[in-house]
Amino acid sequence: MKRRLLLVSNSTLHGSGYLDHCQQQITNFFGKEVKKVLFVPYALHDRDAYTKTAREKFKTLGYEVESIHEAADPVDAVRKAEGIFIGGGNTFRLLKSLYDHKVLTEINKRVLQDGVPYMGSSAGTNVATVSINTTNDMPIVYPPSFSAIGLVPFNINPHYVDPQLGSKHMGETREQRITQYHEEPDTPTVLGLREGSMLLVEGDRATLLGSCKARLFTRGKPPVEYETGSDLSFLMTR
Repeated sequence: MKRRLLLVSNSTLHGSGYLDHCQQQITNFFGKEVKKVLFVPYALHDRDAYTKTAREKFKTLGYEVESIHEAADPVDAVRKAEGIFIGGGNTFRLLKSLYDHKVLTEINKRVLQDGVPYMGSSAGTNVATVSINTTNDMPIVYPPSFSAIGLVPFNINPHYVDPQLGSKHMGETREQRITQYHEEPDTPTVLGLREGSMLLVEGDRATLLGSCKARLFTRGKPPVEYETGSDLSFLMTR
């Protein structure tokens, strides 16, 4: 399998600008072979403004950005893409738009069969997985299915946060919500990506990158912590 993925937890890290914390990983990932990146801004309402932000950032890294929402034919834009970047925002809005524009299957094909590099951040990372069932977002719109692009055989919870000692908040923690998800039968493993962390996938090899650990949740088992640099390739065969 030719897949190459860079799945980032968050677009902006506290104290830095848009994609600043992962810009070195982005240039390493897309390399010199990719000249133009197809940006998918469907997760936010103001797609023009979102595209402007992404275009300006990628220009500083040496890449031209074409936005799928500016294309006359979104499917054709995916078919011609050298690289794909799906940005963050609301995951339900994003997935519904991918279905509405009939590009979900085409993205899957381009990445898994043609080897087109795929980068996602936040919601863009959510939709790269089996389903969006472990997103943190509100269901502001209703996609025809929660099934996502399926570039990896597990789910991810971007922006994963740990319980705060001494907090008086009585709502469920993120870990409790993921545990509730795993109370349902046949639910896949969930990788909790904290702010600043990302997963690099090359074929069947997966490596945790970034500035902090990730927490792995498997149905019926206790959670496990993994350090930055860990080989998580075992997730690709689940």
